[in-house]
Amino acid sequence: MPDDEQEPAPEPDRNVQADRVFTGYGIASAVLGVVAVVAVVLATVIWTRHHAHEEELDYRSRALQAAAAWTGVLINMSPETIDQDLTTLHEGTVGQLNIDFEATMAPFRRLVQTLDSRTSGLVDSVALETIHHKPPGAPPREPRSDLEGLADRTDTVMVVATSVSDNAGSDAPQTVRWNLRLDVSEVDGEMLISRLEPIR
Repeated sequence: MPDDEQEPAPEPDRNVQADRVFTGYGIASAVLGVVAVVAVVLATVIWTRHHAHEEELDYRSRALQAAAAWTGVLINMSPETIDQDLTTLHEGTVGQLNIDFEATMAPFRRLVQTLDSRTSGLVDSVALETIHHKPPGAPPREPRSDLEGLADRTDTVMVVATSVSDNAGSDAPQTVRWNLRLDVSEVDGEMLISRLEPIR
């Protein structure tokens, strides 16, 4: 058959081409792409929350350790070490407690000097004080004015401790129970005591 008599090739059906754009493989690929994006976002959210939780646990642990260490010095003061112990305690304070330190610690100083005893103390427990069942719409806890612009965060720690004093001239040792409420404030990454409140 001569070349000029050949029939032209049929034009492809445009409707068929349009149908082929959305093949089963294309739809499956799109779905897998969406699933992959959702998985990445979900993994990122989970990791971020986990990381924030770990940081919070680390912070709480450091606050509890600071309260326990400071209390340990306080309950183990003796006449021989009182000056050095008070210096150590003072260096671990901030805010109004630091300013009023001598007045706040005067009763403890008098007690140690009067008893003239060797004291051995042990911290029994420490716990963060938290408020549960906060009423809806209640205002957040007011920041302490003496720490404004100074402390990054302040938490209240409850401390229970026991000390045993061997008093001079006394046969029986004296046991003292300590119940304290301490405010622990983070200042430039350092945990310092900003309030001391004995609980009766």
